[in-house]
Amino acid sequence: MASKETCRTELRSAVRLLSDRCLYSASKWAAEQLMGIEQDPAKYTPSHTRFQRGSSSIRRRFRTAASGDSSATPSGGVSYVATPLMAGVEEYDYAAVDNDFYLLAKSYFDCREYRRAAHVLRDQISKKAIFLRCYALYLAGEKRKEEEMIELEGPLGKSDAVNKENVSLERELSTLRKNGTIDSFCLYVYGLVLKEKGSENLARTVLVESVNSYPWNWSAWSELQSLCTTIETLNSLNLNNHWMKDFFLACTYQELRMHNESLSKYEHLQTTFSFSNYIQAQIAKAQYNLREFEVVEVIFEELLRNDPYRIEDMDMYSNVLYAKECFSALSYLAHRVFLTDKYRPESCCIIGNYYSLKGQHEKSVVYFRRALKLNKNYLSAWTLMGHEYVEMKNTSAAVDAYRRAVDINPCDYRAWYGLGQAYEMMGMPFYALHYFKKSVFLQPNDSRLWIAMAQCYEAKQLHMLEEAIKCYKRAANCNDREAIALHQLAKLHCELGHTEEAAFYYKKDLDRMEAEEREGPNMVEALMFLAQHCKSKKRFEEAEVYCTRLLDYTGPEKETAESILRGIRYEKLDVEHFPS
Repeated sequence: MASKETCRTELRSAVRLLSDRCLYSASKWAAEQLMGIEQDPAKYTPSHTRFQRGSSSIRRRFRTAASGDSSATPSGGVSYVATPLMAGVEEYDYAAVDNDFYLLAKSYFDCREYRRAAHVLRDQISKKAIFLRCYALYLAGEKRKEEEMIELEGPLGKSDAVNKENVSLERELSTLRKNGTIDSFCLYVYGLVLKEKGSENLARTVLVESVNSYPWNWSAWSELQSLCTTIETLNSLNLNNHWMKDFFLACTYQELRMHNESLSKYEHLQTTFSFSNYIQAQIAKAQYNLREFEVVEVIFEELLRNDPYRIEDMDMYSNVLYAKECFSALSYLAHRVFLTDKYRPESCCIIGNYYSLKGQHEKSVVYFRRALKLNKNYLSAWTLMGHEYVEMKNTSAAVDAYRRAVDINPCDYRAWYGLGQAYEMMGMPFYALHYFKKSVFLQPNDSRLWIAMAQCYEAKQLHMLEEAIKCYKRAANCNDREAIALHQLAKLHCELGHTEEAAFYYKKDLDRMEAEEREGPNMVEALMFLAQHCKSKKRFEEAEVYCTRLLDYTGPEKETAESILRGIRYEKLDVEHFPS
């Protein structure tokens, strides 16, 4: 890992350079990581180091005036105020009049007038101008494609509309690449074009060339990550050993469901970027996928203290609050994002979760649909809307929503699980089983998925109890928080006449209920079976213990316990008077 000062210098330059090229998402990401690096308190006064965990706001930790300490100036004589010159990146190497053309084009671009921006740069030959012209044309094509999709199919419909600029862009950029005159930013645009065309192998190669040439463009890394769908593909990439590669690997491990490896990478990065909100959010995401909801809640509470107007990733926080049924906290979060920016997809999802928790499923669907109108490819909204349709017993709409989710991301286990649920509701267990198998393949450590598959095997049409037992065993080994697996294992073994196995699982389930101080019908059932089983095995003392506990209940179980105790006394008398 590079030193903090090296990372700081490189990121400071990257923020300016990426912003100058209108790559605003990448520029924002770089600026957030820059602010995530802890300042040396020996060099800076407290007013320059206010961005700390637990602070109420993000403040600048350094003034624009250069420090008198010349040792703090980066190599090459570049001050912190000036834009540092990065190797392999073109700076202002064309005439002032050409720069004026670029400034006009950039102004048009910033106003989302992409075709005007491209037209201004039509005769400019600098690499910087060629990039902005190609990028503007690409975005103009994307904008028109979205308009056609809405015109043809409505805001949430499917469409075969394509970016009509991609053919000419591919021809021009491939020629530049063959001639060796393409820069890293044009390679990024070329990668976008190839990815949309479906040429994934070449797109990966081009994006690798882009990040190797200029590693600070997080947008290029993100596109590359979306093309790494297997660990074999990831390992085949020929990436330079730059510290940005660690961010990429951590993110890709996350998407490949290698959550522990991802956590390890992020913890390593935290040694340098100790105050990075991005890293904190990614750690929360990994813990969320590991179902460590208590840890996730603590992380998000801290994130909101440091960045109270943050909306990114807050939809995940709302999922945690929903799962924990924290009405007041979810209500507060929904109100907060509504006031901050109610027309963000994440905000709409949070409000949708709030109404879902209140049981107002129709209103919840309204907000999920609103999120999708804002971002048609917003995966969480499709999946959550499918859940709402399941609650409303509208299975056909649920299936459509889940299918749209898996079209966007075939690795979304929640959508496959939702499809299984929908088909199970429709009484089609063979279809349901197919989708449950897909979900459990993608998320093998989630007990809920194994339980769903086991219940499918138990259906009358299948009645494959041995397979169900295997699934429940996997669920029991995956931290079954709902405490379903052990009880079902006991019942199935009992149904199959495996009394010893049934007794084993009833005992384990009983021990768990006692440890968690839970009461209920499952405890009564376990005590009843264990009492009868111990009596049949002549383990009278154990049977009496279970029966004595049953006497504390009112109802038929008390009468049964008394009957078993009388039977035990008679059998004891028989043994005493007529020993074998």
